[in-house]
Amino acid sequence: MLNKIIFFCIVSLFFNFSETIALGLSTPDFVISRYSSEKKLDNLLRQGRKYAENKDYQRAIDIYKEASTLDKNNARIYSGIAYLYTQQNNFQAAAQYYRKALSIDLSNVDFYYALGHSLANIGDNDNAATAYYYAVQLNPKSVKSYIGLGVVLLRKEDYDGAAEAYRRVMTLEPNNPNIFSIMGASLLQQKEFKQAIKYLKSAVKQFPRDTELRMLLATALLQQGQIFSGKEELRIAEKIDPKNLKIQLKIAGILEIQNNLEEALKIYKRISYFNKQSSEAHMGIGRIQMAQKDFLRATITYTDLISIIPQSPLPYYYLGITFKERKKIKEAEKALKQALHLYQKYDNTNGIQKTNELLKKLSNL
Repeated sequence: MLNKIIFFCIVSLFFNFSETIALGLSTPDFVISRYSSEKKLDNLLRQGRKYAENKDYQRAIDIYKEASTLDKNNARIYSGIAYLYTQQNNFQAAAQYYRKALSIDLSNVDFYYALGHSLANIGDNDNAATAYYYAVQLNPKSVKSYIGLGVVLLRKEDYDGAAEAYRRVMTLEPNNPNIFSIMGASLLQQKEFKQAIKYLKSAVKQFPRDTELRMLLATALLQQGQIFSGKEELRIAEKIDPKNLKIQLKIAGILEIQNNLEEALKIYKRISYFNKQSSEAHMGIGRIQMAQKDFLRATITYTDLISIIPQSPLPYYYLGITFKERKKIKEAEKALKQALHLYQKYDNTNGIQKTNELLKKLSNL
């Protein structure tokens, strides 16, 4: 839920390096050099924007990193790199670059919020809370920062602090359904299902057409074994917005969690048929095929997924597993080495570790 302003930081990079320098015959060499550097920087940023618009995030990151060597004190370049890392779900690297941006611009509330968001996604709740605290100090009316703070304080079991954060939000935006969604999701995360049901039923009455709240309520009901009521909430949510891909994915996800794999698989396949570029649907199909030990079809699914998200290590990693299960050791090794290469490229420590462990097992077969 990064603020659009963070994304606009990337876009705005391309419009701030067009200072015109009048060059005469007697222009000193260092001025010519400066002009050449600025021209190169401008070109790099334009290239980066093209890659970002085409969702080729890794190439965009590589271009922006090169640009940062030409303008080392530009906080927006670092925040742009960080944002692109979040698009790859590499929040560890994102946090690193948001910190670089903040080392240059200590008063940017959006950078603090984005840092908190990234840290929260890797489970560093203590430092995430600190980042959110700085954000609300700089902007006491930042609703999103209070919401983020409330979430991480709930994880830290600081219920008084979380309650105070949400009281601030309710004061600022009493009719914001996102507040109820986040509180409901937090209760589900803590497995407080009875409390979540009571809370979310009240929220649904207040916002009857909010499908996110209904999906959360359905999850809580299903977790409590209230199958009929849970499915009814799913039906209502789907009726409100039948073409919403997010709703369909959540329905499939809930069915998958409930181990209703056949029904979940039908939905994932239906989504992938109408939305051939939906990586989430393909991932769901692959997970279920793996769970059902249908490794041949899973191989096909992950091969297709690679064509959709070629810069993601995940499909290569799971493709390696499918080959391993089918006793195709050379193919498995090749896929896993590509996964390892991408994990290393993104500085993903957990991914590097688990891939190395699997490669080691392969070598012992």
